[in-house]
Amino acid sequence: MATLAEIRARLQAQENKGQGNTGGGDRVIYPHWNIEEGQSCLLRFLPDADPKNTFFWVERAMIKLPFPAVKGSADKKPVQIQVPCMETWGETCPVLTEVRPWFKDKSLEEQGRRYWKKRSYLMQGFVRENPIDRDETPENPIRRFVISPQLYTLIKAALLDPELEEMPTHYERGLDFRIVKTSKGGYADYSTSKWSRKETPLTGVEMAAIEKHGLFNLADSLPKKPTAVELKVIQEMFEASVDGQMYDLERWGQYYKPYGLSNGDDETATSVATSTTKPAPAAEPVTESKQNPPWENSDPAEATAPVAAPKVSAQANDILAMIRNRQKNS
Repeated sequence: MATLAEIRARLQAQENKGQGNTGGGDRVIYPHWNIEEGQSCLLRFLPDADPKNTFFWVERAMIKLPFPAVKGSADKKPVQIQVPCMETWGETCPVLTEVRPWFKDKSLEEQGRRYWKKRSYLMQGFVRENPIDRDETPENPIRRFVISPQLYTLIKAALLDPELEEMPTHYERGLDFRIVKTSKGGYADYSTSKWSRKETPLTGVEMAAIEKHGLFNLADSLPKKPTAVELKVIQEMFEASVDGQMYDLERWGQYYKPYGLSNGDDETATSVATSTTKPAPAAEPVTESKQNPPWENSDPAEATAPVAAPKVSAQANDILAMIRNRQKNS
């Protein structure tokens, strides 16, 4: 039975979750991928609170590990785990180290794409035009944005334009960015998105919001950096995934687990790509929508096949044998 001190500490921790620069919990992430085809939204990007960050974004890389089902579960539906790629922090990723050579073999290329990193870019700012009916502006109107490589290319292009005289995030002479959603090849397409040509200052309301709430330190929104132990777990899950094994909640659940799946030691579901070890990591904005976010399959060089239960094949067995041989010789 919990002591009074433990109960008070737990209640205080729950209360603290709703405080600080959260902007209204999960609603801080603006799900622009939920706008309807043919619609658009207007964003105004803001600088990072970290003065050491040259850019107004941080890059995030994630890796998906598909499994045919959860071991021991009556529900035999495929699941997938998302884990942080160490290249997010400029370090060597054990999964990509194994996967990179696969692209030299045409027969392994599709398998390589399945396990390749998915890049996205975290930014922040105001939503100046919002066509999503059910999206309510939180108390802190400064939202975070998860930007796909396709949109990032368009955003970055403006910065390379020699005619651009001021940063788009400038409070007085900044530019808005319009995200336009169309479709191409069965996937959402944002290639017609563009910067506004006219400079506009932030409004009094927007300036007051910055003064009251402050800007986000974007690096705080990155997933928790894996420890040495967690890297070993990621390597084990990767090998099991390639081998077509089921996800083992008892073995890996205290580290990484599918979104919504509980192993009985917590009251709330742990998001994918989030380690359950303490201290708790920053909120991971990868499950804000039930729809696939726009960075999925947006970059042909890094796109993966639709999520499906991996099949054990001679190729998979060969790959695993290569991995294990390398480990024995190391």
